[in-house]
Amino acid sequence: MLANRLEYSAENCSIARTLEIVGEKWTLLVLREAFYGVRRFADFLTAIGCARNILSDRLATLVEHDVLERCSYREAGQRERYEYRLTAKGLDLLPAVVALMQWGDRYLADGQRPPVHITHRGCDAPVRAEIVCATGHRDLTAQQTTVSPGPGAIAK
Repeated sequence: MLANRLEYSAENCSIARTLEIVGEKWTLLVLREAFYGVRRFADFLTAIGCARNILSDRLATLVEHDVLERCSYREAGQRERYEYRLTAKGLDLLPAVVALMQWGDRYLADGQRPPVHITHRGCDAPVRAEIVCATGHRDLTAQQTTVSPGPGAIAK
């Protein structure tokens, strides 16, 4: 627990700010599909199964916050259309998406095997998210970490 937690405001919390952008079910499913390689509106709609207006809103939010970029394309004889590609900012969300998937595989799979495997293209080994300190200690638990106010902390 953060030392003297109640002495510091949560108004500028990085987790809360992140959740304002990506903390909604349909948004996370859009990100999942983007990491799977989906780029076009109709394909997102088919893969996710939400209403068109919800998908439009979620894509607009992700574009507004530079998580996805909207790129035009035109197939022969067709009008200009748009697809959505992960930006560097969006690609940086991969560890969070993988961590959510791992948690779901571990606790919600009902004894079944995971529906998706993520592997390293270079060696085909499984990929996983983990907590590592700057000196290389791996697989840290909450009990092995300490939280303290950072330079952006605001005292109450």
